[in-house]
Amino acid sequence: MSTEAATTNFQSSDFQPVAQPPDFRPEVTVSPHDGLRFWQFMIAGSIAGCVEHMAMFPVDTVKTHMQALGSCPIKSVGVHHALRSILKSEGVPGLYRGIGAMGLGAGPAHAVYFSVYEVCKKYFSGGDPNNSAAHAVSGVFATVASDAVFTPMDMVKQRLQLGNSATYRGVLDCVRRVLKEEGFGAFYASYRTTVVMNAPFTAVHFATYEAAKRGLIEISPESASDERVIVHATAGALAGASAAVVTTPLDVVKTQLQCQGVCGCDRFKSSSISDVIKTIVKKDGYKGLMRGWIPRMFFHAPAAAICWSTYEAAKTFFQELNASRESGSVT
Repeated sequence: MSTEAATTNFQSSDFQPVAQPPDFRPEVTVSPHDGLRFWQFMIAGSIAGCVEHMAMFPVDTVKTHMQALGSCPIKSVGVHHALRSILKSEGVPGLYRGIGAMGLGAGPAHAVYFSVYEVCKKYFSGGDPNNSAAHAVSGVFATVASDAVFTPMDMVKQRLQLGNSATYRGVLDCVRRVLKEEGFGAFYASYRTTVVMNAPFTAVHFATYEAAKRGLIEISPESASDERVIVHATAGALAGASAAVVTTPLDVVKTQLQCQGVCGCDRFKSSSISDVIKTIVKKDGYKGLMRGWIPRMFFHAPAAAICWSTYEAAKTFFQELNASRESGSVT
C-alpha cells in the first residue's frame, strides 16, 4: 500500500514522457521515385554518360583492339602488348581516336537510357523500392531504347579506333564512306547483338546497383547522406564489373560485326550471332570469346562508378532546385 501511495503522490501532469532512443538498426526507407521531371532525368543522364565515356575512352580503345580479329595492328591479345602497340604506331593520340563520335553518341543515348529507366522503374516497381525484378526489367527497356540511338555512333567510334588517319579522316568522313560503300544498314549491323548483350548487362547492372546501394546504406544508415558519393561509386563499380564479365562474349561478337572489313578484320555473310561465334571459336578457340574481358572489366567498374555518382549528383542538384522553387512559390 505504501508503495502505491508513493507512486500516486509523484504522478503529476507537469512530467512529460521521455522520448525513447531510436533502434540500433533503424529501418531504412528509399523513395520509390525521385520526383524529377522527365527532362531533368535526361539532362542528368546525358551529363553522366559523357563524363563516364570521355574519362574511360583510352581503356575502351585497348579493349576494341584486343577484340578485333585480324592484325590491325595488334599481334597479341594481351593488355600490355595491345597498349604498347597502339602507342608505338600512333602515340598517345591513338588512344583517343574516335572520341568525337563517342561524344556525339554518348550524350543523347544516356539521356534516353536513364530517363526511360526512371520512368519504367516508377511504373513497374508498384511503389516498392526493393523490387529487384522491376529494376532489371526497367534496365532492359532502357537499353533497347538507348541502343537505337547509340549503335550508329558506336560503330563509327570503333572503326576510328582501329584505323589510322589514312583509313578515315574523321567522324564525317567515316559516316560518308560507310553510307557510300556499305549502305545505311551497316550502322545497325550489330544492333541485334548489342541489344542481346546489353539486355542481360543492364538487367544485372541495375539490379546489382540498386541492391548494393541499399545494402551499403543499411550498413551505416546514420551517415548515408554524408557518404552518398562513396555509396553510389562503390555500388556502381560492383554493378559494372559484374555485368561486364558476364557479357564479354557478346561484346566480342558486337565488335566483330562493327569492325568487319577494317584493317583486315573478317567480313561476315550475315549478322547472325551464331555465325560470328563459330568464326571466332574456329579461329581462336573458346578463349577468343573472352578477349578483352580484363580491360572491359577495368572499363566498366570505374566507368559505372563515375557514371552513377555523377548521375546521382545531378539528380540531387535538380531535387534541391525543385525544392527551392516549391518553397519559393509557397511563400
